[in-house]
Amino acid sequence: MPDLAIIIVSWNVWDLLRANLSAIAADTTPTDDPHVRRFGPRGDATVQVIVVDNASTDATPSLLPTQFPWVRAVLNEENLGFTGGNNCGLQVAGGKSQAGSPTNPQSAIRNSPHAPRFLYFLNPDTELLPNSLWTLYQAIEADERVGVVGPLLLYGDGSRQSTRRRFPTLLTGFLESTWTGRLWPNNPWARRYHVADWPDSVRQDVDWLVGAALMVRGEVLSQIGGFDERFFMYSEELDLCKRIKQDGWRVVYDPNAIVIHYEGRSSGQVSTARHIHFNRSKVLYYRKYFGPIWAELLRQFLLLEFRWQIGVESAKAALGSQRELRRARIEAYRAVVESGLKGTGD
Repeated sequence: MPDLAIIIVSWNVWDLLRANLSAIAADTTPTDDPHVRRFGPRGDATVQVIVVDNASTDATPSLLPTQFPWVRAVLNEENLGFTGGNNCGLQVAGGKSQAGSPTNPQSAIRNSPHAPRFLYFLNPDTELLPNSLWTLYQAIEADERVGVVGPLLLYGDGSRQSTRRRFPTLLTGFLESTWTGRLWPNNPWARRYHVADWPDSVRQDVDWLVGAALMVRGEVLSQIGGFDERFFMYSEELDLCKRIKQDGWRVVYDPNAIVIHYEGRSSGQVSTARHIHFNRSKVLYYRKYFGPIWAELLRQFLLLEFRWQIGVESAKAALGSQRELRRARIEAYRAVVESGLKGTGD
């Protein structure tokens, strides 16, 4: 069993996935096993890479097995979402040979006797800089109390991405990534949430980290299970880190490891679905950790916000401002309202 399994869930981003895998190949070396590579200054550790493709319609299904034969390719016939895809990859890493998601994937992953020591959940729109894999691996391997570690993320232009987070409070959902939050961007709830009082240049414990690049101890996932698939995408890493912290493990941010993140290339292909999944996941998190009353208050607030934005965009269109753009936004916002932001279990 390799020391580390890198799990990448991909959907219609072949060019980015190819760059991602090329960077991994450049920072690792082959072994006698076609699906295992070595990394580190002396080839100290072994790694396998598992790509779970969620029914892409681009070149991924045809080119991935031929251009990267050392990758274990799982080609799903349907889109299992980010959480379902990662759980599928976890099962393959633990020795399951076939793709798919069981009725209760968290139970299937929990207590898995064949889980690798460490799992690295990596977005397909990321690119590892040289030695970042080894640096992050050392950070989690050296301290048995660390359950999760994440790197410094840079946007494609070299600027830093905000990735460190504290857990939401009751008011965070109303004042962060909302219209209200944009009107009052430096409100104390958003600043607390984004850890604005601590520099991102030092290694530190945090509540949770943005999930584009997360290395997790296998023992942790054997204890708590995998991702909660009710979070189709968004807030899934928040929920995972919440459960990991509740189980007594540390979550650590290490800026010595650096990864480029070309953010939002998969979800950006379907902006309406992105709005729905992002806000539906916020409501689900509130229901799971704050209860149904606060979840319903947040849901109604978010729906009211989208109705208000429909009015704003309609007024701008009536005044002749970028009418095609306004019509597209109105259509997307109406779809969000019609969804009711309800998910599994509502």
